[in-house]
Formats: sequence, structure tokens, C-alpha cells
Amino acid sequence: MDLLTQASRGASRRATCLRTARFPAIKTLDGYDFSFVSGAPRQQILELAGLAFVERTKSVVLLGPSGVGKTHLAIVLGYLATQRGWKVRFISAADLVLLSESAQRQGRWNEVLHRAVNIYRLLIINEIGYLPMSREQANLFFQVVAKRYEKGAMILPSNPTFGSSDQILAEETVLTAAMLDQLLHHSTVVQISGKGYQLKDKRRAGMVAKPKE
Repeated sequence: MDLLTQASRGASRRATCLRTARFPAIKTLDGYDFSFVSGAPRQQILELAGLAFVERTKSVVLLGPSGVGKTHLAIVLGYLATQRGWKVRFISAADLVLLSESAQRQGRWNEVLHRAVNIYRLLIINEIGYLPMSREQANLFFQVVAKRYEKGAMILPSNPTFGSSDQILAEETVLTAAMLDQLLHHSTVVQISGKGYQLKDKRRAGMVAKPKE
């Protein structure tokens, strides 16, 4: 195979991986404003951009208040993975639960779990904690986490701290403890503090006054 054919196939694979990842938008690390989100650990994030955690089938948990760019960073890492020709899937926690519930009702749980979760080298589950889960939904979500454990990398952006996670998972304390044990055993937790991009944009538009020096 000549170099031109190799390059063409590589570009085609990257384009396919990018398309099937289903990112809501393409984000780059250059587009993340570290100067505004001063509480973002730059060095830790730059190290994650090397994607060693994907190769080691570990997970990344992005914690912080709304608007500090957790989803932005998750997409950045996912995009970099697609550019290596790796299969990536971006999905919200709510959509994943709905997909799981539908598959279970239809008796296609294992099939859908494989197609929507297991075949991807990196799974990004966005917006964990925005809506509380019922007991059944919490069980389905735990099964997804269990299937990925030590078999595939994940990125999980989340608003709440782990201390309130039992409220997210239908107040299932035992279930939550088991899930967090699996997540944290092979994960890097990135704590991001700071004010959100929404406030930054409003300041730019003159809707919110800048703080006095």
C-alpha cells in the first residue's frame, strides 16, 4: 500500500469516527479559555489530552459548577480520540437511560448495549446529575458503568459532588457506592471551579457589569 492510499484511508477513518461520535459541536483545546476559568487545572487537562487514559481503559470525571466548560473539555478529548481513528460515542445521561429503558422493554438490552456502549473505545456520558433517576433507571445506568469497567474508557462531566450522588441515583446508597467504587478505582477526577461562560458572554454583551477592581 502506497503512502497516498494510506493517508487517504486514515483520513476516511478519522472522518467516520468523527461523524459517528455525534458531538453536538466540535471543540478544541485552543478554544477553552483558561484565563476566564481560572479554577481549571491546566496541567492536568493538558496531560489528559495525551489520551493515555484511553489506552489504559481508565475514566475521567469532570466535576464543577454549570458553565465552566466541562462539556467543552469532554468534547475536546473525544475529538482528539477520533483523530487517532478511535471509535467514540457522545451521549447524554438522559438519552442513555431512555435508550436503555426502551431496549429492555423490547428484549434487546444486550444487543443495544453492545451497539451503543461496548463497541466504542471511549464513551462520553454528559450531563450526569441534571435530572434524578428512578430506581430502575439507576440500575440500568449502573449496568452500563459495570460493562465498561476495565474494558473501555469513559468521560463523565457532572455538576454535583460525589457526596450527593445518592440523590441522583434514586437515593440508592448501596447502588451508588458500588458504581462510584468502580468509577473511582480507575479514574482521574478533575475539579473545576470558577464562573461560567454564560456570565462571561453576558459581560461581553454589556448585560452584566464587570466587578470593580
